Amino acid sequence: MKFCCLQGGPEMEKMRQWGWFLGSFAAILILVLFLAGDGSYDETTSPVRRSLRSALPWQQQGVSLLARNRNRVVMDNGIVKVIFSNPGGNVIGIRYRGLDVLEMENEENNRGYWDVVWKKNITDKLQSTKFKVITTRPDQAEISFLRTYDVSFGNDTNTIPLTVDKRYILQRGSSGFYAYGIFERLEGWPGVMDMDQIRMVYKLEESKFRYMALSDTRQRMMPTAADRSSGHTLAYKEAVLLTNPSNPEFRGEVDDKYQYSIEDKDNKVHGWISTDESVGFWMITPSDEFRTGGPFKQDLTSHVGPTTLSMFVSTHYAGKALGIKFEEGEAWKKVFGPVFVYLNSAPGSKNSTSMLWNDAKRQMLKEVESWPYNFTQSEDFPSSDERGSVSGQLLIHDRYINESLFPANSAYVGLAAPGEVGSWQMENKGYQFWIQSDEEGQFIIKDVRPGNYSFYAWVPGILGDYKYEADITITPGCNIKLDNLTYEPPRNGPTLWEIGIPDRTASEFYVPDPYPTLLNKLYSHIYSENFRQYGLWTRYGEQFPHTDLVYTVGVDNYFDNWFYAQVTRNTGDETYVGTTWRVLFELDNVTNPGNYTLQLALASANSAELQVRINNESDEPPHFTTKLIGGDNAIARHGIHGLYWYYSIEIPSPLLNEGKNTVYLSQTRGGEIFQGVMYDYIRLEAPSSHTDSQVVL
Repeated sequence: MKFCCLQGGPEMEKMRQWGWFLGSFAAILILVLFLAGDGSYDETTSPVRRSLRSALPWQQQGVSLLARNRNRVVMDNGIVKVIFSNPGGNVIGIRYRGLDVLEMENEENNRGYWDVVWKKNITDKLQSTKFKVITTRPDQAEISFLRTYDVSFGNDTNTIPLTVDKRYILQRGSSGFYAYGIFERLEGWPGVMDMDQIRMVYKLEESKFRYMALSDTRQRMMPTAADRSSGHTLAYKEAVLLTNPSNPEFRGEVDDKYQYSIEDKDNKVHGWISTDESVGFWMITPSDEFRTGGPFKQDLTSHVGPTTLSMFVSTHYAGKALGIKFEEGEAWKKVFGPVFVYLNSAPGSKNSTSMLWNDAKRQMLKEVESWPYNFTQSEDFPSSDERGSVSGQLLIHDRYINESLFPANSAYVGLAAPGEVGSWQMENKGYQFWIQSDEEGQFIIKDVRPGNYSFYAWVPGILGDYKYEADITITPGCNIKLDNLTYEPPRNGPTLWEIGIPDRTASEFYVPDPYPTLLNKLYSHIYSENFRQYGLWTRYGEQFPHTDLVYTVGVDNYFDNWFYAQVTRNTGDETYVGTTWRVLFELDNVTNPGNYTLQLALASANSAELQVRINNESDEPPHFTTKLIGGDNAIARHGIHGLYWYYSIEIPSPLLNEGKNTVYLSQTRGGEIFQGVMYDYIRLEAPSSHTDSQVVL
């Protein structure tokens, strides 16, 4: 084969000129078609335009930013087009592969938006008043929608005293966009008594998105909002029995958005799939640092609507203790996010749900690996080299388990605002950074924002909380190496008996089978998630119709004989009263004088008071009372835990008998169906001089 070089003459020169002209015209035509549109979102995408887009390598297309109309801003990278109201900053449209993703029948402020719930359930949708381009380059655009609070508004407005900067980022070649918010209060502003929720919401096209995915096992086709509307509301408005659904397969099922909650540490990716279009919509949260309440805080994810949430602040599974309060004049600033709204497709696939879910998980891992992002244009979000790290090893000293120090295997270790032992679970204004240690108790917490922190930890299987004695100051670039840390968990003597596992949940206890007429079939084959079924609390009265629970140490086992929640009893006519559980045990000998110890840990409490009596149910006052505690509502919301409560109760030896003994555990508050507690762990310890032979198990 020969390669020839054509020589030019007048004819050839004309051909070159025409070729240049035609090539330029084609390029301009493509560019015009790509950027066309006046900024409104009711335009149609023609097949020709879609084919032109597919013909262009998307990696080479830049990010365009259009704001031709006063009330529209459009970000487009050839893969995803995002349309915003201007200056409000609502996401009023998302187009992907020619598909309108959001529910366009909704009002523009009810498609994609931020909101805050405060002032006794007033919702502020944070409508911005100023639009600004932060940066626009071929590889990235970042825009801002700002609402500035004016102290002259005073206390009589429904506008929360916050300045809120909603930011959005679109990058070249990205199949999604980033969103974050900068919330700020200045000195001198009015106080806020209850800011209970901050979230970002996306409401998807209902006729398209019918398949929801939360995890490898928690995914399925879902009922519709209309199915819920035509159903029967149960004990609270969120729980609905589907009586006449559009798909007969859902008839007789219960749907409740709280059945789809996830612990924050596991809440990295969730969303919806349009099976007809083979398109997925995902909320990816690469870090928990900006969430409140620590890694075990449970919260909402996606639910029937179809709705996808990014929850930043909420009182779910915690109660008002986790709502944010500001004193008069208190200053504050926090960045929530960025999170990544990801879209993907699997055209022609016979198993699109699996492919799209697995791809979303891969993308989530990429986002986690990229955290903290280095492309945000706010000085309030520090990059990795502007952060610090803390490393060390956590050991445990409990001579009744091991005479020697032993490693805190898989301990949860973290940095949060300075506070008391365990205060991190109710911390809501700052940032938190958590990881699990390795089997040797070694850890390194990376990419910590500069600031002052306390170091906290707890160890699965070990009672209580750990806190390092000194606060830790993180500066940019620092690498703090802590000496070997030793946790001495609560312990006064040898174990006589124990009930449960100290893991901050009630999952090891007896969770009854759900009612066949009140099932959510998502969990029919996931026994470990059985606690998410509706109505399990009423099983207590059926299992113990006349007397309350009695547990005999050495005879019963907690996974069969200890009900997962100590709930109220319905005595008829919807009258609910407290209950008293009894723990029976025997002692061969009683050390006298000496103090025994009842170690008591609760996994949840809701408007409850737990009283403890020893060998006399009628004692007044009780030997110990928690007083009124809790508001996490975990029983109603299908959570197997809420906030953690720990008590160490001394029992003087004269209160105990040689032979038979009874500990009475009375939850005395009544009046409502969902009052009660969940236990985490109970342990009776002898005095330190006691020998193991003195207990009968």
